[in-house]
Amino acid sequence: MKGISLTTLCYIEKGNRYLMMHRVKKEKDLNKDKWVGIGGHFEEGESPEECLLREVKEETGLTLTSWKFKGIVTFLSNEWPEAEYMCLYTADGYEGEIGPCNEGNLEWVDKDKVYDLPIWEGDKVFFKLLEEDREFFSLKLRYEGERLVEIVLNGKENFE
Repeated sequence: MKGISLTTLCYIEKGNRYLMMHRVKKEKDLNKDKWVGIGGHFEEGESPEECLLREVKEETGLTLTSWKFKGIVTFLSNEWPEAEYMCLYTADGYEGEIGPCNEGNLEWVDKDKVYDLPIWEGDKVFFKLLEEDREFFSLKLRYEGERLVEIVLNGKENFE
C-alpha cells in the first residue's frame, strides 16, 4: 500500500465570500496556479483541530474562534506517491488581521464566483456539498493526472 498523507483544509467565510489562496509563490507545488482554501499537513502528534488552527494562523495570521468539521475527503492519483486524507472545515469566526502569506495570495472570493476560478475538478464537488449544507460526509476523489475519474460520496459511486 502507498503511504498516507494527512491534511486539513478550511474555507473561512465572511458573508457570502470565502477566503481563498491563489497558489503562486512556490516552484514545486502540486497546487501551483490553482485557488484553494487554507490548510496543510499534520505535524507529528497533532489532532485535526490542532492542525487546522496552526495552519490558519501560519498562512493567514487569523485565529479561528468558530469552525465546523464538514467531512473527510480521500484523494487518490496515479501521479501522487501517496493517498491523502483531508479533513475539510468551514469557519465563520476569527480574530486578528490577515497578514502576508508565503504560499500564495489571499483574497476574499464571492462563493458564486469560485467555480470560475482555476480549481481542481473535485473541489467543485465538495463546494456543492458545502452549498447544500450536507451533514458530515466522506468523499473519495480519484484522479488520473489532473482529470477526475471517480467520485464516491458516503460509499456510493457515481455521485452527481
